[in-house]
Amino acid sequence: MPSTQSRKVRDMYVRWAWNNRHPERADVYEGGDHWGDLTAEPGAVDFTETDAGGTPGMWLDPKDAAWDRVILCVHGGGFVGGSLYSHRKLYGRLARQAGTRALLVTYRHTPRHVFPAQVDDVTGAYRYLLGQGFEPGRIALAGDSSGGGLVLSTVLRARRDGLPLPAALMLMSAWADLEQRGASYDANRERDPLFHREFVQALADMYLAGGTSPRDPVAGPLHADLTGLPPMLLQAGADECCLDDSRAVEKYARDHGVDVRLDVFPGQQHTFQMAAGHAPEADEALTALAAWVRPRLGLD
Repeated sequence: MPSTQSRKVRDMYVRWAWNNRHPERADVYEGGDHWGDLTAEPGAVDFTETDAGGTPGMWLDPKDAAWDRVILCVHGGGFVGGSLYSHRKLYGRLARQAGTRALLVTYRHTPRHVFPAQVDDVTGAYRYLLGQGFEPGRIALAGDSSGGGLVLSTVLRARRDGLPLPAALMLMSAWADLEQRGASYDANRERDPLFHREFVQALADMYLAGGTSPRDPVAGPLHADLTGLPPMLLQAGADECCLDDSRAVEKYARDHGVDVRLDVFPGQQHTFQMAAGHAPEADEALTALAAWVRPRLGLD
């Protein structure tokens, strides 16, 4: 049974779903930055805003972290929302547990900016880290929801552009199928209050409004050749509509010879990790991510 603390993630999505049905009630709208209210302050982490090669970013520097290792973090929000401020605590907690620095970046949002602007921005941040002297084998990428899909798209773009690839990828509730084909959209519809197929399809339509096919191999990683991609750890909630995206990525990556693992957390919602510091399930998930990535960055 989900903990009381983790149920607050579902409660937030219930409010968001109500807001979507009642846009005229702007007085009760819950802004995207309040997403971060779910997460406890990490403590012993410094936050410094920066320009990551033209992309707005924020350094997350835990006390006594290894300064020559870094996690490039990409927030979710359906390409239309999310920010440095909504996700700084989540990724600050991940960085502290992993014992590394982290660079959290944002990107241009839809509907004003469409694909490939978002991939351009995150790839630019990855180039920035390489230009700052970080060795690719000491860089990991992490992302949640649309940010998880962007992590895959960024690595595919980096490979296409001849850049060295990072050491590891961490994907939380990754949205990777822009066609919403998963059976979990139907199986979990009553358990997931927000991320129904029609809602997610509307987000995909805005992202691809420039005429890009959802089967473009960079926009839709499930249509790319994943051979040679770094090891991946995926996490998803058993009750989320997007669960089959993570299952599909795991199978597709394994079929292409990638070292991949998927952990599904019973009773949990989309990006349940946002409740870190309050919910035991979220803390367990971040502990697993940190333990997994440390040896891949040469820290254990």
